[in-house]
Amino acid sequence: MELFFLCGLTLFVLFVITSLLAIFSSSRKTNGCCSGASLPPGRTGLPFIGESLEFLSTGRKGHPQKFIYDRMDKYHSRVFKTSILGEPTAVFCGAAGNKFLFSNENKLVTAWWPDSVNKIFPSSLQTSSKEESKKMRKLLPNFLKPEALSRYVGVMDSIAQRHFGAHWERQSQVSVFPLAKNYTFWVASKVFLSIEEPEHVARLSRPFNVLASGIISIPINLPGTPFNRAIKASNIVRRELSTIIRRRKIDLAEKNASPTQDILSHMLLTCDENGKYMDEMDVADKIIGLLIGGHDTASAAITFVVKYLAELPEIYQKVLKEQMEIAKSKAPGEFLNWEDIQKMKYSWNVACEVMRLAPPLQGAFREALNEFTYAGFAIPKGWKLYWSANSTHTNPECFPEPEKFDPSRFEGNGPAPYMYVPFGGGPRMCPGKEYARLEILVFMHNITKRYKWEKLLPQENIIVDPMPMPAKGLPVRLFPHTTTA
Repeated sequence: MELFFLCGLTLFVLFVITSLLAIFSSSRKTNGCCSGASLPPGRTGLPFIGESLEFLSTGRKGHPQKFIYDRMDKYHSRVFKTSILGEPTAVFCGAAGNKFLFSNENKLVTAWWPDSVNKIFPSSLQTSSKEESKKMRKLLPNFLKPEALSRYVGVMDSIAQRHFGAHWERQSQVSVFPLAKNYTFWVASKVFLSIEEPEHVARLSRPFNVLASGIISIPINLPGTPFNRAIKASNIVRRELSTIIRRRKIDLAEKNASPTQDILSHMLLTCDENGKYMDEMDVADKIIGLLIGGHDTASAAITFVVKYLAELPEIYQKVLKEQMEIAKSKAPGEFLNWEDIQKMKYSWNVACEVMRLAPPLQGAFREALNEFTYAGFAIPKGWKLYWSANSTHTNPECFPEPEKFDPSRFEGNGPAPYMYVPFGGGPRMCPGKEYARLEILVFMHNITKRYKWEKLLPQENIIVDPMPMPAKGLPVRLFPHTTTA
């Protein structure tokens, strides 16, 4: 009993000290305005915790837009203040807010990641997550631009076929979300690391899923917290990647691996402007970041494509017609190619509408480089800024009848700029957008040409943690087509 009392007292004292430090730090940041303009309206909630719990809990309850829209209604439609993940934060809303942040990258604002991200990626502590992001954007273009990705269409199709053969065939019902994660992680492992053996992929994916689920969390490193589990999992993944990296270095030296076969080889052979090569931990952290970017968002999008196609039979039939025309044009054993992907126009419109209603990326943070004024309010230097996809995606001013599923919104030129932002925007738009498009469309082709399906839980809750996902994994009953191309 004494031990429990001492532990409780210690935690209480730590909380009080941390809260006082947070109040002092926050007051310095908040009172730093010199423009004479007032701060945006809003509230910052509890010391240190701020409104983080409500910000995260509304997502876990399936209503991530509630946090944003409640405050837009109560305080201001364009910007309001809050405190998220221990930081004073201004939330920019609507297309105008997106335009301002995306257009002022590296001028008034710069990228910012929560402490949870920096602590899970030790190499970023040597510089900063912002510098690490810049390095990645220099490394990736040769692999993620459309002409480079075209060679991976057949690879993705091959993996999709093996995936469906291993996990879907001879099954009367499956849970879609974990299988979507299996598929996207398998693809990412092959494209980034040249790993495709199912056992090796599975060994790497188990701790990786724990890491990904805790990367955006309150950075409290106590046993049992998502953050603590994510740190432990990241160490396991990093050790596994270190083994792969050392093996690849040997293979490259002995000419048993190609310098251009994947992103890992490219990273190991690329030096900076000073002629310095990345060390193993640096490479491992960047690969982890790529796996997260190329895995979680795409698996969420794929899962919701399956959900909406189950709910909307008329949409499913149009997708099926488009995909079967492509399937019938292929010779036996022939994989999809770049030209086939370009024919999937309606299917991609459907996927875009899915990502409007269930954006895989809910939003992202920036940091104010200097004090500036927006919508008549002062934004202090150092404040964190957050943009939310939901502030436009479900806004009737941006999308009439926002709850209606309507793929025609994306015909022609599509939505006006800054309204549709599932991949962000501006200089920091997700460099993996085209990669995700291929991955999603290849999956849509393979599932629709094989099956029709129905949801087993018609009213299954949707949670956001931090990606949207069905609470029970989206179990569906499968109805195989009598013939499969």
